[in-house]
Amino acid sequence: MLSFTYLGLVLLQLSSAHFILKYPPSLGFDDDLEGNAPCGGEDVKFADNDTNIQVGGFSVSILSTHPQGQWLFRATLDQQAPFNWTNLLPVVDEVGLGDFCPTGLAVPQEFVGQKGLIQVIQDAVDGKLYQCAAVNFVSGVNSTVGSSCTNATGLTTTITNQQNFTSESASSSSTASGTASATSSAAAATSSGAAVMHPASQSLLAIVLALPLGLLAI
Repeated sequence: MLSFTYLGLVLLQLSSAHFILKYPPSLGFDDDLEGNAPCGGEDVKFADNDTNIQVGGFSVSILSTHPQGQWLFRATLDQQAPFNWTNLLPVVDEVGLGDFCPTGLAVPQEFVGQKGLIQVIQDAVDGKLYQCAAVNFVSGVNSTVGSSCTNATGLTTTITNQQNFTSESASSSSTASGTASATSSAAAATSSGAAVMHPASQSLLAIVLALPLGLLAI
């Protein structure tokens, strides 16, 4: 009986959660405050041991408990408000709950040698949710994908032509980096975590999810 009770508590906790930024490590997670911009209610703090992020290519590992939503992946060198964000991709439509690991994200070369933030925003049934990671931007491209970078079976994504959510506040400044890896093919999702990428139009960018194209090991 104890084991069933414990399992029930775990499932209840997951069902009440929104999303968790697993990599790069989040500044912190408070389910009740995750709707607070820019970082889910967490103070922006930097440390000597912040994660190194290669500007030429890295991955972001997420656990989402919503069956569908839209995502924005952004970066900034600003260490306090107001933050000037650079979009790493257009808005991504995603269907499927569980692990989600977009890869091949890149930031401008001029970020090298500086500290900054990676911001992940999900727009889902509960509204906009925010998580941030404090990182060191370094040169290079990582060439491996760690076992933690997986996508849930059946998860699909679509790269839109939007640079912000349709209801995004105009007070949150952002620009597009246009540096995402591109691919002309999309593979069906499997238990190993490959995700389906559906281009929204012929002119849109596409990225590879969980394929070894110069990505970060996590």
